[in-house]
Amino acid sequence: MSSVGSGYDLYVSTYSPDGKLFQVDYANKAVENSGTLVAIRAKDGVVLGVEKLVPSKMLCSGSNRRVHHIDTHVGVAIAGFLADARQLITRARNEAKNYKSTYGQPIPIKVLSQRIASFNHMHTLYGSVRPFGCSIAITGIDQYGPQLFLVEPSGSCVGYFGASLGKGKQAAKNELEKIKFSEMTCREAIKEVSRIIYSVHDEVKDKDFELELGWISTETNNVHQIVPKELHDEAEAYAKQSLEDANM
Repeated sequence: MSSVGSGYDLYVSTYSPDGKLFQVDYANKAVENSGTLVAIRAKDGVVLGVEKLVPSKMLCSGSNRRVHHIDTHVGVAIAGFLADARQLITRARNEAKNYKSTYGQPIPIKVLSQRIASFNHMHTLYGSVRPFGCSIAITGIDQYGPQLFLVEPSGSCVGYFGASLGKGKQAAKNELEKIKFSEMTCREAIKEVSRIIYSVHDEVKDKDFELELGWISTETNNVHQIVPKELHDEAEAYAKQSLEDANM
């Protein structure tokens, strides 16, 4: 039975005869139209990289960031609508703050991810709201070691060793599947994330972009940080050189 255009997408709480929630599918489409996000969970930490598309040359460098801090031990990266993601970031910061106030210790990454996933899921249950048009990668280091989770508009929350979102999701996934995560350090992962983002970037449709990188590792004393400029420039140069070598 075909249900496309039959009115089943008017409310997020309405299932189609095929068992789909079309508004959730539309939210996922907004994520797919975003710049590529790549995350790698290495043996000593986690690295986040985002292809932030620049729609205008008048845009100030460093504005509209897609890599953010939640707590000292937690960082996130965004794919999809920034305005929607801002609400999830605020929610995540409040959850981390309340957990620490109640239990006297930093919130575990899995607990935080599941709470944000539940918040997302709540927005697929009522006709008066709509799903968030973004997915976020939540990373950090807790008592269980380095952690990486993807939270999607449907409310799903899945842990990964390597993950990708956005326009170049499939091509990036193919590259990630070749990596031995248990043998890779964060410094190596920074270069690898940069290389993958440059390799999947579509220069025809999206000419300008900024590479945003964030990391948390034993080298940063388990504190999430934006990758230092020296490391960032080195990784970007490596990515550009790898791209040139591949095109020769």
